[in-house]
Amino acid sequence: MTTLESLSWLQLAWIGLAVFLAYVVRGMSGFGAGLIAAPMLAFVLPVHMVIPTTGLLVFVLFCVITVRDRGHVDWRELRLLAAPTVIGVIVSLLVFRLLDNRLLVLMLGGFLLLYAIYMFAVQILGLPRFNCSERWAWPLGFAGSFFDTMFGGGGGTLVVIYMDARGLARMQFRATLAMLWLIEMIARIGGYATAGFYTRDVLILVVGLLPFMALGTLVGERLGNKVRPETFQRILALLLGASGISLIIKA
Repeated sequence: MTTLESLSWLQLAWIGLAVFLAYVVRGMSGFGAGLIAAPMLAFVLPVHMVIPTTGLLVFVLFCVITVRDRGHVDWRELRLLAAPTVIGVIVSLLVFRLLDNRLLVLMLGGFLLLYAIYMFAVQILGLPRFNCSERWAWPLGFAGSFFDTMFGGGGGTLVVIYMDARGLARMQFRATLAMLWLIEMIARIGGYATAGFYTRDVLILVVGLLPFMALGTLVGERLGNKVRPETFQRILALLLGASGISLIIKA
């Protein structure tokens, strides 16, 4: 079983770099921290340690964002998404506890690869923008939190698509997503804790990674204004696809 004491300085440096880069991405795009951090951390840590760690880091970030932007929350959209989001977390936690580490790595790699292909399809084929009704809140809210809980990120993009298709203004969009994801993170962290995933090593790791998260977020927000959205999306898709293939080979 992997412990912090068993890790080399090179492995610890890799962990810090992974979190820093993940939050640079998150600072630039507004999402994606878990998608980047989880596969990079999975090269040196077991997935059952990676997912609770990334979850707690994201929770700290969304606490700050929610306090800052709470006045812009669209409470109607939040109510529509809250229930399916919590249910998706519960179902995913039940599945998460039953799977072994190798299978989780394979599933994570496959999910990232499929998601990267989807992103390239949007960029290259120019899929049209669509609008959706409130009826999509349940299936997309459930699926989003299910994948987020299972893989430490990625599923939230389904909710991003839903909110964008609902036509919310920029500040409402950001604030409502932050509040929704805070609710999701509370449910996820409670489930991880109940299942015994928050060990002493995980908590020490989270505390040690907080400065890397803060610095990455700051750098990402500053860089975000200098990179075209289309260019960034293609870079992100390449990175996710490479991570997915690497994890499949590693498993």
